[in-house]
Amino acid sequence: MPELPEVEALAAFLDERLSGHAVVAATPVAIQALKTYDPPLSALVGAEVAGVRRHGKFLDFSVGDVHLVIHLARAGWIRWREELPVEPPRPGKGPLALRVRMGDPGGGFDVTEAGTKKGLAVYVVRDPAEVPGIARLGIDPLSEDFTVEELGRLLEGERRQIKGVLRDQSVLAGIGNAYSDEILHAAKMSPFKLAAKLTPTEVEELHRDTIATLTDAVERSRGLPMKDLKSEKKSGLRVHGRTGEKCPVCGDTVREVSFADSSLQYCPTCQTGGKPLADRRMSRLLK
Repeated sequence: MPELPEVEALAAFLDERLSGHAVVAATPVAIQALKTYDPPLSALVGAEVAGVRRHGKFLDFSVGDVHLVIHLARAGWIRWREELPVEPPRPGKGPLALRVRMGDPGGGFDVTEAGTKKGLAVYVVRDPAEVPGIARLGIDPLSEDFTVEELGRLLEGERRQIKGVLRDQSVLAGIGNAYSDEILHAAKMSPFKLAAKLTPTEVEELHRDTIATLTDAVERSRGLPMKDLKSEKKSGLRVHGRTGEKCPVCGDTVREVSFADSSLQYCPTCQTGGKPLADRRMSRLLK
C-alpha cells in the first residue's frame, strides 16, 4: 500500500507536471471507484490544475473550483504517460480505473488498481474536507504541529498496542503497515507494547524515529520517476517484508506475526529482548 513517503513523492511529481495546465478529458473506466457524483467528473474538463498536494495517504488535485481526490488503497497506483492512446479506454476487467488527459504539452495519467479486491476511491468535491477519510485524519507526522508533547498527549490513556496506534489514520495521518514496522524497529520497541505505558523517554525516542524514518523515505523518493517509487520503497525497508532475512542492525533473523489480511515484521533482538512474539491474533510476548 502506498504510504506517506510514496504519496508525497507522487504529489510532488504530478504537481510539477500538471500545475498550470488544463484537463482535456477525465474518463472513468472502473465506475465502482468513483464515490461522488456532484460535482460530476466532467467538472474537471477545461479547468486548470492549480496544484497537487497530499493529505495523509490521499492525493488532492486542485482543479478549477473543485478537487479531484484519490485514495490508492492497497493496490492502486498512478502512471504518468507522455503520450496517451488516442482511442478512449473501454470498461473491462483490466486494472485501469481512471484516465486523465491533459492539454499542452499533452500527456496525462492513468489511475490503476491491481488484483480483485477493489478499494481504490476517486472523489470530486468542492472541499477536500468533504471526503470522509480526510475529515477524520489525525495530525500529519511531518508537520510542525507534531511535537513530542503532542505525541505524548495522543498516547496518554491509549490502551491499544503501539503498532495499531501508529497505523490509525485518525491519530497519525499517512503511516501504514510498512512504515509502522520501520519506525518501531528504529525505536527498538515491541509492536505489542501498550501505547499508554510508554515512558517519557520512549515517547521522545518514538517521536524522533517517526520523523527520521519518514523524512529519510521521502528524501530517497524525491525526484524519482513514478515507476521507480515502489522499488525504492522496498529497497529502503529494513524489516518490513524481510521475514527470514538478517536484521541490518544486529544480524538476528527478522520474524513475522501474521493476521487475517496483513502481517508485521520485527527483530527480536532489537525490539523484544530476544523473545519471539506468538504468531497469532491478539498475540503477546511469550513468557
